[in-house]
Amino acid sequence: MIEVLDVTARDGLQNEKRMFSTSEKLDLITRAVTAGAKRLEIASFAHPKYVPQMADAEAVIEGVERIPDVTYIGLVMNARGLDRALKTKIDEIGFVVVASDTFAQKNQNQTCQGSVDLACELIARAKQAGLSTNVTIAASFGCPFDGEVPEGLVVDMAKQLSGAKPREISIADTIGVGNPWHVKSLVSKLREELPDMPLRGHFHNTRNTGLANSYAAIEAGITTLDVSIGGIGGCPFAPAATGNIPSEDLIYMLERNGIKTGMHLEHVIQTAQWLSEKMEHALPGMVSKAGGFPACPKIAAK
Repeated sequence: MIEVLDVTARDGLQNEKRMFSTSEKLDLITRAVTAGAKRLEIASFAHPKYVPQMADAEAVIEGVERIPDVTYIGLVMNARGLDRALKTKIDEIGFVVVASDTFAQKNQNQTCQGSVDLACELIARAKQAGLSTNVTIAASFGCPFDGEVPEGLVVDMAKQLSGAKPREISIADTIGVGNPWHVKSLVSKLREELPDMPLRGHFHNTRNTGLANSYAAIEAGITTLDVSIGGIGGCPFAPAATGNIPSEDLIYMLERNGIKTGMHLEHVIQTAQWLSEKMEHALPGMVSKAGGFPACPKIAAK
């Protein structure tokens, strides 16, 4: 079983020019849950000036339907963001650290080490408030400004973060420069150093290596992967950081090998097609265009 964490409503929409209304976001989230998503990243508490697509975070969280066993996650970048999040009904807080100083300055106005120190402090605050937490190490496989990122740096950051006892640590290929061999090497080192810490993978398909990297991550021991329906999204602070792993493409690849995800492929395909209509252009995902094989049983249109 591989858990897929749906990030369509947050990472998927935050880098898109098309501004979705709160009601459209709630419709998207409902469709993802109907398709089988159990953990969803639905909002970011970034400053609206810098990420206007996420300006309605509180309204989205207030509006989502509360369903047993479904966890809604909000992304927090700093103390003010956490202050906002703690006033909502969010279930889990996601934090971000960055594995390069230049990117950390552009993303969070601090150094790499500063982002780790702050995340540890904020994780403690969130846990004290009774919330589950996770943390992502952005630019784990390369920085758009500083270039190569040493594996040892990422491992050291993860070891520091593990001391704060988050639910899991995610390694993110924020700009899509990773390759399967790099992924296998880094995940293996993390598994060796932190055998009891759950690891999650966040890959971008910017250079068409996303699915291969996901496969390598699974082979190395990762059991949770971030996905975005249709393959939309990216980081607004990283040049050309486009294209999350398309949900439907990953689900198809895994289930063709008998690996369950708990997701319903036809529902995901239908939602990707709905998104494409909303955005008035084709989306990166391939399976939403080609369909499953053998053909998925059709479901009633909604």
